[in-house]
Amino acid sequence: MLADTKHTLWKELIADATSEELSWMNGYLTGLLSASNKPDVQVTLPQVQAETKITIVYGTETGNAKGLSTRLAGIARKKGVIVKLQSLEQYKPQDLLKGGVLFIVISTQGDGEPPLSALPFYDHLHTLSSGLDKLKYAVLGLGDSSYPLFCKAGEDVDVQLEKAGAQRLLPLQKCDTDYEEDASLWLESVLQAVSNEQSGADVVFSSKAQVKKSGKKWYTGTVRQVINLNDTGSAKETYHIEIDAEDVDYAPGDSIGILPANREEVVQQVLRTTGIAAEKELPFKGDTLTVYELLKHKLNISYLPERVLQKYADITGQDIPLTKMALTDLLNIYPVAGDTQFEEILTVLEPIAPRLYSISSSPLAHEQEVHITVSRNTFSINSGKRFGLCSDYLAGLGEGTELTFYVHKNNLFRLPDEDKDIILIGPGTGIAPFRSFLAEREASGATGRSWLFFGEQHFVTDFLYQTEIQSWLDTGILQQVNVAFSRDQPERIYVQHKIEEHGARFYDWINAGAYLYICGAKEPMSVDVERSITRIVGQFGQKSEEEAAQYMEELRESGRLLKDVY
Repeated sequence: MLADTKHTLWKELIADATSEELSWMNGYLTGLLSASNKPDVQVTLPQVQAETKITIVYGTETGNAKGLSTRLAGIARKKGVIVKLQSLEQYKPQDLLKGGVLFIVISTQGDGEPPLSALPFYDHLHTLSSGLDKLKYAVLGLGDSSYPLFCKAGEDVDVQLEKAGAQRLLPLQKCDTDYEEDASLWLESVLQAVSNEQSGADVVFSSKAQVKKSGKKWYTGTVRQVINLNDTGSAKETYHIEIDAEDVDYAPGDSIGILPANREEVVQQVLRTTGIAAEKELPFKGDTLTVYELLKHKLNISYLPERVLQKYADITGQDIPLTKMALTDLLNIYPVAGDTQFEEILTVLEPIAPRLYSISSSPLAHEQEVHITVSRNTFSINSGKRFGLCSDYLAGLGEGTELTFYVHKNNLFRLPDEDKDIILIGPGTGIAPFRSFLAEREASGATGRSWLFFGEQHFVTDFLYQTEIQSWLDTGILQQVNVAFSRDQPERIYVQHKIEEHGARFYDWINAGAYLYICGAKEPMSVDVERSITRIVGQFGQKSEEEAAQYMEELRESGRLLKDVY
């Protein structure tokens, strides 16, 4: 129990706190409790002299970088630091020339790329070769160490700032998907650096805060069922996959990361083309594996990035255009000179990167199970049909197959309190996390209302999870469902059109406190949906275009507009 004076202070502190601040307090206290059991991880905040000024900027795709930056800003302000907090989308690159103290938190996307919102800043930085001698900085990169270019965007920003003359206050901090511990230590070091800057002391950075080996927990499950949700005649294949797995720690909104195997026919084609023995053993990351095992389970041979093509060209001494190319095509057009040269090629191939799939089950409703919803990706190259590596791998799994995976937490895509209303917008496989949400709400007895928007091509062949959705509507778990099947009429109708069709009621829900969720394709779906919602806010909220945009920003800032887009 708290003493009366402390209890009074605590009530005053939380009385006018925002949801983000309350979330941070909860995380911070949890971190302190965890740290009490880990003597080598102590988060002690240094005292900072008043009138210290810093700028904190973030580049984010899922919101993690923003959450960390907001957390840092909150801590710093409580220590008397004057903080300017901005996204890299808002930050003016020319402000770099003004100098000062700048802290950057940036995630890495795709093949080592910065978030889309941070791209103008990133590109501008690469045009600078000098002029930043008045700037002091530190960078924290967020990424996933399973990918070849781990925290590459953070590395690039850190290097470019130094090249342009800026003074690095702290070494680059790389954080993996389990970033909380490393991030907490970095935050402590940042405040120490600010304090030392003000007092003129040397900045000393503890080696404890350096990146540690990934702490991902890998699970092994057994495929129980693989069902094509599309009916005969559909142009699509969307698979519902159920995995039996014990004690998997996940929540609705999370994803799982899966390492696929390469197609058997592609592996055999590489072996035939090179003539190398499949059972020949080679060293690989401290282990010994056969060439077959490397090609089947370890190495990316589907589409090699330009950096790998350059290494291939250097090894073979051939002039090769730098464009993405499958290893099979590369070997046919630019053959290797015998086993020894191909073995050297194997050393420069990158590992298969995991693919993330939103979990479509609920830990309450589907105990000891994990479900995912996978669209089999097909495309054409040179008139030949090709398949997405992981979606094709998953679609071909048989019942009883063992599958390894890890849970990718997404704490910024969570259900609100059980009495809160939710609006779910998820066309195509964007329905996956919302199946998890609705199953969880049904199992927990949540009282908040739910409204679902779903879209696909055809009602008859492509209405994913139709029976379950109808059941939730009948039992009152869903209060309203609106569907858009784009190819069932001459004009294309999408979910945003259905949202605008019900604009008045939609605005009433969000104005009464409903939480908005969008999941699915980033372009163009999520962009079009947000534009439609903004128009509804302007029309039914009687707001100007600027006021409607501000309203949307307030929804984002308060955690009531959440997206999981790809």
